[in-house]
Amino acid sequence: MKAITKYWFLEDFNLLKKIGRLNMMKICEVLEMENIEKGKPIKLKEKHNNSVFFLKRGSVKIVNTTNDTVKYIVKRGNIFGELALFDKEVAAQEVAYAIEDCIICYIESKQMEELMQKHTSLKNGVLKVYGLRIKKLERRLHDLLYKDSPTRIKEFITDFIDEFGEIDETGRLVAKNLLSHREIANLTNTSRQTVSNVLSTMRKKGIINYDMKSISINKPQYLKK
Repeated sequence: MKAITKYWFLEDFNLLKKIGRLNMMKICEVLEMENIEKGKPIKLKEKHNNSVFFLKRGSVKIVNTTNDTVKYIVKRGNIFGELALFDKEVAAQEVAYAIEDCIICYIESKQMEELMQKHTSLKNGVLKVYGLRIKKLERRLHDLLYKDSPTRIKEFITDFIDEFGEIDETGRLVAKNLLSHREIANLTNTSRQTVSNVLSTMRKKGIINYDMKSISINKPQYLKK
């Protein structure tokens, strides 16, 4: 695909905006692109190993292959696979799965490292992404120690809708229902049955609405109780 087309795909990535159009066009010359179908792993060929990915469309989940648990979710306009820049051994234990049809660009970690050395703003942006994900994992550990299961699930639902939700025609913040109860259990360190019970109770109380396609909050003030 031509670099100008790749530029159009990457122009809404905040991570790249500060380096300027000319430099972004140069980056586009070394990027590869792929369409990934829902449910497919983003580990297509050997050339994808130790790559950094830019997610233009769709959402992906990052799974720890050693225990088959979901580590975090990535939405469009963000990068993933950046762990290959810092710890290739741990990165090899991760695999990304498309939870919607996706469009990705990817670049080998060596090439990304070279670009980061040339562009301080890019380096700082990647470090910020990496740092925020470390903080999320640390928060999960803290919550496991100090919060009960229902609270962890309720707070996860709030955060998920805040991050992935969009305003619908009625003015509500609605997110696609991208995760199974088992995956929510992974992300909140609870059981699938507990997730089912908590969500069912919240729906009966009118706090949330959810079905196979979407999830939204009707009474956000109750989630903090």
